[in-house]
Amino acid sequence: MMNKFSIQDLQLKDQQVLMRVDFNVPLTREGAIADDSRIKAALTSIQYVVNQGGSLVLMSHLGRPKGKKEARLSLQPIAKRLEELLEMPVLFAEDCIGPKVEAMAENLQPKEILLLENLRFYEAEKCPEKDPSFAEKLAKLGDVYINEAFGTSHRKHTSTYEVAKQFNGKSATGFLVEKEIAFLGNVFERPKRPFFAIIGGAKISSKLGLIRNLIEKVDGLFIGGGMSYTLLKANGQKVGDSIVEDSEIENAKEISKISSSKAVKLWLPSDIVIAESLSNEAETQIINGKDAIPDGWQGVSVGPKTCADWKEALQNAQTIFWNGPLGAFEYPQFADSTYEMAQFLAQSIATTIVGGGDSVSAIQQLGLLPQFTHVSTGGGASLEFIEFGHLPCVDILTDR
Repeated sequence: MMNKFSIQDLQLKDQQVLMRVDFNVPLTREGAIADDSRIKAALTSIQYVVNQGGSLVLMSHLGRPKGKKEARLSLQPIAKRLEELLEMPVLFAEDCIGPKVEAMAENLQPKEILLLENLRFYEAEKCPEKDPSFAEKLAKLGDVYINEAFGTSHRKHTSTYEVAKQFNGKSATGFLVEKEIAFLGNVFERPKRPFFAIIGGAKISSKLGLIRNLIEKVDGLFIGGGMSYTLLKANGQKVGDSIVEDSEIENAKEISKISSSKAVKLWLPSDIVIAESLSNEAETQIINGKDAIPDGWQGVSVGPKTCADWKEALQNAQTIFWNGPLGAFEYPQFADSTYEMAQFLAQSIATTIVGGGDSVSAIQQLGLLPQFTHVSTGGGASLEFIEFGHLPCVDILTDR
């Protein structure tokens, strides 16, 4: 599936390894790490470099600081958490480029680790064209380059794309990126059938390419969440004040036509929970999925009959891909359907793949992560890989 250098193909002893990781962890309001699973996901590659006798410079972004330093988005707390997880010291640089950082990197001994400050404190991280020298300054910090940031491998940012270009013949995937691509590639190329996909979330526009691609591969497609109201409206239904992307109505009609021509059953909600507003105190009722949603009301989730119908249809599935909640699950009052689906999939005998994003949050909240076959660490990256079959920041790495 992937003909790129792996971390195991590089000679790492006495080499300085520049590794892009994805330590973009969720933070509490107080600035503490709310979930360290992204840090844990990179540990295997980090420990491998250390065990091979390399020195290691780690770089990551955190949040969206818009090219300016923001104390609350410093990676310093992450350096401390990494120390605890590795049970060894992790040095921290208070910047990611500049003479001081270069001196720290130069003095790094084999088996030592240095974590750089937030890359997105520089505008050039997201917009490489604003300062091409940013890539050169980062590349100075390593002899070889490893991409272990699957979650950002669909974006041509400086640290994931431009820096990799500077390491001719000396760039590779880390264990996590390798595993993600091997797993997703294998499942979507040769799925065990019946193969079904459940797609939710607010906007259909962000997942149109994915949905079109899935129709070519799956035996049935289940669509819930906010995007289902655009499809219902495209079918001529009145959807009240529900979230709708009017600009996508024609595309939604096309999806219905394609699925029908391919004999892929398209499941839409058979009942809908509607509310007068998006709040936990809002008045709610359940209506038939074919009935008009009254003005002043909006669809907030698929209803209990939809959950029951979908679970019955998925009973004999061999492979199930899930991306996106089935309602506004950030409001506890509207979270039932998303949680019910998560619990059903956790108990399924099928190969179950969760494609990042809010679906992962739902299964984490329920403590169900270990019961899924594969939970992708990158929402946008996993969707783009499923849609196109490759990612730009993996394509740029050294060929075998």
